Amino acid sequence: MQITWNIVVSILLAAVCAYLLGSINFAIIVTKLFAHKDIRDFGSGNAGLTNVLRTLGKGPAAFVLVGDFMKGVLSVVIGKLLFQYLGGVGEGSEWFMLGGYIGAFFAVLGHIYPIFHGFKGGKGILITAGVMLVLDPWVLCVILGTFIIVVLISRIVSLGSISAAVVYPFATLGVELLMHRPTAWIDAGLALLISVLVIFMHRGNINRLINHTESKLGQKKKEQ
Repeated sequence: MQITWNIVVSILLAAVCAYLLGSINFAIIVTKLFAHKDIRDFGSGNAGLTNVLRTLGKGPAAFVLVGDFMKGVLSVVIGKLLFQYLGGVGEGSEWFMLGGYIGAFFAVLGHIYPIFHGFKGGKGILITAGVMLVLDPWVLCVILGTFIIVVLISRIVSLGSISAAVVYPFATLGVELLMHRPTAWIDAGLALLISVLVIFMHRGNINRLINHTESKLGQKKKEQ
């Protein structure tokens, strides 16, 4: 693919649109609408689905789930459309996927560091699932399989999330090489950046895992 001015503009617009979409944090918005409070002041302090579920219950959490998932989906779709109609990259072209990966990375970046909410957002798991669904369902299957197996064995959700993040760039590279996509290494590099962001946001969980103090599924309920 020849790098043209239209391609450069497409990359910039995809990045900006995805970042702004990602910065719309539904955990913060829903909590303010339902409870007139900031979710970051409660529970784990994380502006994500799990903290909303524990703090406000299933109803508000459902809105967060749909909102955060869909903004990931939309970011990838917008990135692809910009490459197609502004950049002149045909939908059948393998380079078409690059717009989606750019949208994916900046959407996750916006979710973790939202410009609308003081650059303090969530950990990026749900939105990452959203972008993976549109980018490559096969990669999502590998990641979900990793997550489920690790959680079933360890009964620790954070360990499953971290393990899935570690596998993500390798799964992306493997699947794309098998499909002979010319952007396989670039896409895997962007997937790696997403993984680094997600793992970095779980640094507190990693410390607790090392110290054997991370909560397991059902543990709190038993202690109560």
